[in-house]
Amino acid sequence: MAGYSSPGPAGRAEVGILGTGSSLPERRVPSSEVAGLIGVEHSWITERIGVLERRFATQDETSLDFAIDAATAALEAAGVSPSELGAVVLATSTADRPVPGVGVRLQGAIGAHGAAAFDVNASCAGFLVACEIGRGLLAANPHRKYVLVAASDTYSRYMNPADRRTYPLFGDGAGAVVLGRVPEGEGIFSAELGTDGRLAHYVSGGPRIPVPPVMPAPDDHYLRMAGRDIAALVREKFPDLVADAVKERGITLGEIDHVISHQANPRLVEEVARAAGFEPEQLVITGDHLGNTAAASIPIGLDVAVRDGRIRPGDTILMITFGAGMSWGRMLLQWPSGAPGGRR
Repeated sequence: MAGYSSPGPAGRAEVGILGTGSSLPERRVPSSEVAGLIGVEHSWITERIGVLERRFATQDETSLDFAIDAATAALEAAGVSPSELGAVVLATSTADRPVPGVGVRLQGAIGAHGAAAFDVNASCAGFLVACEIGRGLLAANPHRKYVLVAASDTYSRYMNPADRRTYPLFGDGAGAVVLGRVPEGEGIFSAELGTDGRLAHYVSGGPRIPVPPVMPAPDDHYLRMAGRDIAALVREKFPDLVADAVKERGITLGEIDHVISHQANPRLVEEVARAAGFEPEQLVITGDHLGNTAAASIPIGLDVAVRDGRIRPGDTILMITFGAGMSWGRMLLQWPSGAPGGRR
C-alpha cells in the first residue's frame, strides 16, 4: 500500500535527536513465572520467542508515571529546560484514562507550561509517527526550538494470562527523545510511514466506547492478535523498508551502524534482519529482557544503546516499526555531533 514518505530538504537533515531517556518498572517477571501461568515449558518462551524476562507495572503505576521519568532523563541528557519546549508529543495506546490526554498531563508534570501538548495513538508504531509530527512542528515554526517526543505503554493491563499467544510477549516501559535543530548533514535524513486499514483485525483490544449499559465480559478488554498474519506482514515489509531507506540515501547496508526495530518478538526481529542482510552486531535488541514495550520499544532501544556507548556521534541509525492498524514505518538518521553518545 502507498504510504507517507518524507525526505530531508534537498537531501540534508536539519532536525535531529539531542537527548534520550527511558524508564522501566522495577518489577521483573521471568519467563519461568509466565510459563507457569499459561501452562507451557519455560523453554517454549525463551527459545521460540526469545524473551527471558519483562517488566510489569504495579497497580499504582501508570503510563504517565513512566513517561515523566523518561522525559526528565531525555531533557537532562539534551541540556534542555522544560520551559524551552515548543511541544510535547506523547505516543501511547494504553492511557489510564481517555481525557485529559497523557501528553497534557506530562506537560504539566515536567513544567513545560508554554508547550503545545497532545497524544498520538498509532499503537506500537506510535513513536516514529510522533517523531515525524515533532519534526514537522519544528520545520513549520523557526521560533520553536525543541520538541519532546515520548512513548509510554503498560500493556500488562491488557494481557490475558490464559492466552499463550500474547501474554509472554509484552512488557511495560517508556522512552523519550528531545528533537532540535542540528548542523546540515546530520540528524533525520528520511522517514516513511504506511498503513493498511483493511488489516485492522490483526490486532484489537479494549472495551467498546461508549461503555455498554451492562458490564462487558471479563475478557472483553484483553488484547487479541493474529500472530501468524502479523509475522507474515513483518517478513514482507521489513526488507522493503530497508531497501527504500538505503536507496533513498545512496548507502549500503554496511554503512548502517545500528538497526533499532520495534521489538515485537526478538526471534522474529533477528530473523528478518538476518534475511535483509544485516549482521548481528548491527542490531539493538532489548526485547530479550524487556519484552515488547509497544510504542516505547524504539526509544528505549535508543536510550540503552546511547548509554552503553554503542551509539556514537556520526553513527547512522535505521529505525523500523510495526503496529496495529496495520501500520509500519522507518526513519534513517545520523547521530548528531553535539548529542550524548560514546566517543570515537
